[in-house]
Amino acid sequence: MRNLIQVSQDVNASKYRKIPLSNVMVTRKRNLFMGRTWRTLDVKMFLWMIFIHVLALFAPFTFTWGAFCAGFTTYVLCGVFGITMSYHRNLAHHSFKLPKWLEYTFAYFGVLYFQRDPIYWVSMHRYHHQYVDSEKDPHSPTFGFWFSHMGWLFDSGYILEKYQERKNVEDLKSQVFYRFIQRSYVLHLFVYVTLVYAFGGFTYLVWVVGVATTWGYHATFFVNSACHIWGNQSWNTGDLSKNNWWVALITFGEGWHNNHHAFEYSARHGLEWWQIDVCWYMIRFLEAIGLATNVKLPTEDHKVRKSFASPNKLK
Repeated sequence: MRNLIQVSQDVNASKYRKIPLSNVMVTRKRNLFMGRTWRTLDVKMFLWMIFIHVLALFAPFTFTWGAFCAGFTTYVLCGVFGITMSYHRNLAHHSFKLPKWLEYTFAYFGVLYFQRDPIYWVSMHRYHHQYVDSEKDPHSPTFGFWFSHMGWLFDSGYILEKYQERKNVEDLKSQVFYRFIQRSYVLHLFVYVTLVYAFGGFTYLVWVVGVATTWGYHATFFVNSACHIWGNQSWNTGDLSKNNWWVALITFGEGWHNNHHAFEYSARHGLEWWQIDVCWYMIRFLEAIGLATNVKLPTEDHKVRKSFASPNKLK
């Protein structure tokens, strides 16, 4: 009987594969391209991703310092204040409060980074934390690196299977501003692209829309993929989240992902002095001038309970 159990375990283990240079096993299977239904939304998303990446490939042939600076400014404004500070730490986790005029301004920077509207983005991220690295996680690497990095974006059927009714963003749905952005999202992007082209022609379109957006996509995607595969764990979170220094550098501090999963509410992700967290520095500045309030940080007691040395695991 014991031998039969061992054989069964060996057979099951043979079905799995390890992601290179990590201890993460791919234990679930999802047909990413063939053998599944491609919805209209999936096709549109796939074509958009091809377009934006091809557009970015024109960068070496259209380089000017003006276009480069415009693209870098877009990366900073939309990356730091739009996605990292607004979508993630402010809207998804309520790590701090801002005056409504500033909250909406930063959220609009996020809108212009082509990562969907705030209601959709925040909903997906909250589900990620609720079901982290389980079968219901929107983008766990247990389905493989590609799925966690980008594949899930082209599989709206997977999202519909897991979340029939998204009721985890009622705080945003109750606000007219976010409902308006959700309904008119594509229009905002169309106007934005038109203005960029009118200002700087094809050259600025390549750098501001193509390069900045492509870079922003993969920076964000690496938090979903690399930060659940490669790096180290400082806290007992019971999931695959990792602290990854190079992802932290390109995402303004988001790469300290194990820290984040340990203390989701924390406005600061780089908890050690040497863990660079540009977004936290900006939040701290806003707090110093009175614009950011109710800034949340992990307590010493919470740190003790999340440490690997603690016998108690905080739920």
